[in-house]
Amino acid sequence: MLTVENLAVSYKGIQALRGVSLKVTQGEIFALIGPNGAGKSTLLNAISGIVSTQSGTVSLEGETLTGKSAHAIARRGVIQVPEGRRVIAPLTVRENLELGRQASGRRGTSDEDLDRVHDLFPILAERKNQLAGLLSGGQQQMLAIGRALMGRPRVLLLDEPSLGLAPVIIREVFDALIRLNREGMTIFLIEQNARLALETAHDAAIIEQGRIVHRGAAKALADDPVVADHYFGRAAAAH
Repeated sequence: MLTVENLAVSYKGIQALRGVSLKVTQGEIFALIGPNGAGKSTLLNAISGIVSTQSGTVSLEGETLTGKSAHAIARRGVIQVPEGRRVIAPLTVRENLELGRQASGRRGTSDEDLDRVHDLFPILAERKNQLAGLLSGGQQQMLAIGRALMGRPRVLLLDEPSLGLAPVIIREVFDALIRLNREGMTIFLIEQNARLALETAHDAAIIEQGRIVHRGAAKALADDPVVADHYFGRAAAAH
């Protein structure tokens, strides 16, 4: 579905990605984990066309996305839910959702799209006329995901969806992602909580210093004692 081949990205002389290659299979949840500063968000932004690449290619079902603008990539169905949610605070919940539809190049209204989002996150239906900036962090995360869904993504990219959320809200968000995947959506997930990411995903990769250092079935990585000690132990110590 989504293929990244030998991707390199540099920021102001600092090499952020070094020959990254990976494949996301249609209908799966793919997780990318790694320490802070490893290049996770840079990779997602390179796929989305937000940052420029030095070399390598990104393709969606064989169509090259490299060099296309961010809005052109979104209109081809690769839609990102950014880190920190970034909802438009002065707009209502409903207006934020409609913005997601328009940004993907779709016009008009469709009750089907709204019904899908409201079914997934009922609180958004209850708060549809409320300003997005007045929502809780968890509700804003749901809104950010809903906004992306309004564009009918072929691949949904998520950057740290659990960041700053209470455990009960994290579970609700991840249950929604699992449900979307069971309905056929392909999901590429970057997540700080390595254990949760590997429990949720089908396949996964680990990035360190801009390079992919491990990849394979998520369960196999979760069961690897080196991976568990390095990532689960660090997470446990941090909490």
